[in-house]
Amino acid sequence: MIKKQKKSASASPFLIVGLGNPGDEYQNTRHNIGREIVELFRKQQELPDFRFEKKWNADVSEGKFGKNKVVLALPNTFMNKSGAATAPIAKFFKVKPDHIVLVHDDADIAFGLGKLSFDKRSAGHKGVESVIRALKTTSFWRFRIGIAGKRDVPAEKLVLKKFTPDEQKLVKKINKCTVDALEQTVTDGPERAMNGYN
Repeated sequence: MIKKQKKSASASPFLIVGLGNPGDEYQNTRHNIGREIVELFRKQQELPDFRFEKKWNADVSEGKFGKNKVVLALPNTFMNKSGAATAPIAKFFKVKPDHIVLVHDDADIAFGLGKLSFDKRSAGHKGVESVIRALKTTSFWRFRIGIAGKRDVPAEKLVLKKFTPDEQKLVKKINKCTVDALEQTVTDGPERAMNGYN
């Protein structure tokens, strides 16, 4: 059972991490949907532009959202080493594990659907596994964005496929829905966001 967070009890900021791969060749691929959602969240909330932080090998934006401080991070470590950026950023900003939110693709969820989960194992997702190892805990939140398609496509090939023009309409819908849920996560707590998002 998930413990309810007190709405204003913690001074911990929220750290929202968009998992993906850096570089133009990975844009609009299924594996990068988390990264692109966090970029969209930054734009919609008019938070400061991302700046590259060499010490973490990540693009970072920080600002206020309502009464809460929020830090956005886009690791440039490539997916399989996402924890190498996430853990030191969380330590620097003194972010509690239950205020860390990963946004990432999930090949076990149908395309166009999303799920907000807490304290779950990686289920084979290399980026999530890297973060778990680096943080030494699973007690953080994850927006899992469904990318599952035809079952005859191996997961390692599926994640690097780009979205088709027809799929883009549904991508925009899930992106908007996830950005709205991220807003509610920061303002009202992830439990409230979970009720409406899942």
